[in-house]
Amino acid sequence: MTLLEQVLNNQNMNEAYLRVYKNKGASGVDGVTVDELKQYLKENKDELRKLIRTRKYQPQPALRVEIPKENGKMRKLGIPTVVDRVVQQAIHQVLSPIFEKQFSDFSYGFRPKRSCEMAITKSLEILNDGYDWIVDIDLERFFDTVHHDKLMRIIANTIEDGDVISLIRKYLVSGVMVNGNYEETQVGTPQGGNLSPLLSNIMLNELDKELENRGLRFVRYADDALIFMKSEKAANRVMKSIVRFIEEKLGLIVNAEKSKISRPKDLKFLGFGYYYDFSSKRYQVKPHLISVQKFQRKLRQLTKRNWSVPLDYRILKLKQVIFGWVNYFRISNMKKVTQRIDEKLRSRIRVIIWKQWKVPRKQIKSLVQLGIPEEEAKGLAFCRKGYRYIGLSKVVQRAISNKRLKQRGVPSALERYLKVHTVI
Repeated sequence: MTLLEQVLNNQNMNEAYLRVYKNKGASGVDGVTVDELKQYLKENKDELRKLIRTRKYQPQPALRVEIPKENGKMRKLGIPTVVDRVVQQAIHQVLSPIFEKQFSDFSYGFRPKRSCEMAITKSLEILNDGYDWIVDIDLERFFDTVHHDKLMRIIANTIEDGDVISLIRKYLVSGVMVNGNYEETQVGTPQGGNLSPLLSNIMLNELDKELENRGLRFVRYADDALIFMKSEKAANRVMKSIVRFIEEKLGLIVNAEKSKISRPKDLKFLGFGYYYDFSSKRYQVKPHLISVQKFQRKLRQLTKRNWSVPLDYRILKLKQVIFGWVNYFRISNMKKVTQRIDEKLRSRIRVIIWKQWKVPRKQIKSLVQLGIPEEEAKGLAFCRKGYRYIGLSKVVQRAISNKRLKQRGVPSALERYLKVHTVI
């Protein structure tokens, strides 16, 4: 069976459909939704296969959307149609096992049975071996700058099926629709397509091979790469030569402002920060300050007083966000951080409950029911202080105690952390 037939066989296409359906996502330029996809494929699968086999299939342009980045700039995403997502996923499922055999053990992004946690663990292992001068390489707009011919040459070194190669190139040059206008894509792979993560790893595996050939210790996650050296002099030498390799041999652009020689305490990698623990005499990780601030902003959004939703729904959304964040950073040391986060969260929840009581009469009655003497309750209800004062007041903290909030279902970042924390 040819590679193309492996892509198009029923089992592979069904698995691709199920993956696309499970991931949901927005419609592409044709407006077909994931819920309509099954019926569409049922009616058109034979014609779709025929067009692909005869090289007459033409992928539709990706729909350009922009989402804000942390630095205030916009990240450009390309949303393929749901049908193109299925075809791309089918290609991915066949090619991934072939290229996996070639990929480096030090590459962790977008690969089966690999994770951010494994990348962080490996980086700590290298740091604690004494390699604590870091060449931090940042590729500028990687997905927008990949050189098509270079990428296709690398793929052709492994894949001999011309039909599959032709189909991949069609996806690279299928263009994007921006505000209703078509734009060509002469370079880059649309960030958002099912095939893009694999293509990025195929391209950057060339960098991995170069680093391995030089005997360098490194960790790469997608387009984030750290190279570890034992001295500043060696780090500067490697920085110059690797930047030259990336730009001349791979045709990619290194962001000169963000790429730098770092020490562990200045490093931010996959949301983690590093510090030296003098008691264990080893480097450890914690959530980077920027990651903590971003998390706190999310919690503030979910605890806004003017968001008119039932408390149960608010608690559900808080639980999803808190559990997800803590699970991601579970290998970090963050007991104090989660304690502070919990204190602020409980204070804001108390204010929400206080506001729900609305008028002084209801506030006094509720406080008394919760065990507060009537005179104390009246003193708080008729005071002219703002909500921040109310949330931090001893009276409200006694009435709406931590125990009562826990019984109500309010999640605790600290409790979740103690439950899932993994020591490395």
